[in-house]
Amino acid sequence: MNLLCSIGSTMTYIGYILLAIFILLFMIMIHEFGHYIAGKLLHFKINEFSIGFGKAIFSKTLKSGEKFSLRWIPLGGYCAFDGEDEDKDNPDAFNSQAPWKRLIVLFMGAFFNFLSSCLVAVAVLMIAGNGISQITSIVPTEYNSQLQVGDVIEKVGDTRPSAVFGTSYLLSQYAIDEDIPLVISRDGEKIEIVVKRTTFTTADGVESQGVGITAQNITYNFGQALLGAVPYCLRIAWDCLVILGMLFTGQLSLSAVGGPITTISSIATVSSASLWNLLILFPLIGVNLATFNLLPFPALDGARMVFVLIEWIRGKPINRKVEGYIHGVGLMILFAFVIIVDLIHIL
Repeated sequence: MNLLCSIGSTMTYIGYILLAIFILLFMIMIHEFGHYIAGKLLHFKINEFSIGFGKAIFSKTLKSGEKFSLRWIPLGGYCAFDGEDEDKDNPDAFNSQAPWKRLIVLFMGAFFNFLSSCLVAVAVLMIAGNGISQITSIVPTEYNSQLQVGDVIEKVGDTRPSAVFGTSYLLSQYAIDEDIPLVISRDGEKIEIVVKRTTFTTADGVESQGVGITAQNITYNFGQALLGAVPYCLRIAWDCLVILGMLFTGQLSLSAVGGPITTISSIATVSSASLWNLLILFPLIGVNLATFNLLPFPALDGARMVFVLIEWIRGKPINRKVEGYIHGVGLMILFAFVIIVDLIHIL
């Protein structure tokens, strides 16, 4: 019986892994479709639209010569434009087009990720809120007497709670007996108070550590969610940049980030707890994908945009072979980076 239960649990988790892969591929498809639709509207010649890398599972070539492929390795995808890495006489080739057109095509992948995240964020704000929470119950301690049920926690320290850094997470970053400055909203008035994390006993007689409060996220109506979706996603993008900054300055270790395998595993774990979690996760991953792709790092869309801008300003491009080598090295560094961070999580 235990063996059957174990097999059942394993098969269920495999199902969530497959669901996670599908979600990641869907987000990649949205990104590449952004490039594709912009390229079609601006009359670029497109050779192939592919989801995944490696050998093709499915492939179909249209009369126009465009090829659509689904490939074995579900860790990326691409929209291959004719003449993307070289100069061609064809006026429809990528590098033959005006710089402003190329900038639009390169930008639209990230924009489509951001736009789709905003659409999902409307539902997230209506169901789960944006990380700002309201106190629903208090276990009295010597440090939280100024708090009241109904208080809205606007800031913890200098940080406003968000979808990435929620109230509970921000409070947990303080040590026991360390001062925690809070900005709370009470009856329309902003109040600054100081609390501390401590050890206390709950009403059930359980010993616990914390500020001694239970808080519930504030949700939005449809109109509020519609207006708040873009700021919500912009905040996620900012938090993404903050995390990258902390990573490069050594404030965060590599174990705090992950590659595609870690992302798939995280999606599977979160969705196995509740499928509603996928709704919250979608904007997080989508906005992070958009933000990351716009970084000016070789091989990413952001770096390609920088090269186009340089060409536009100079009136002539940097040597295409040199640019190709730079992007090639950047791609190898990126692959090495995601492999390393995934191995850290696996090991």
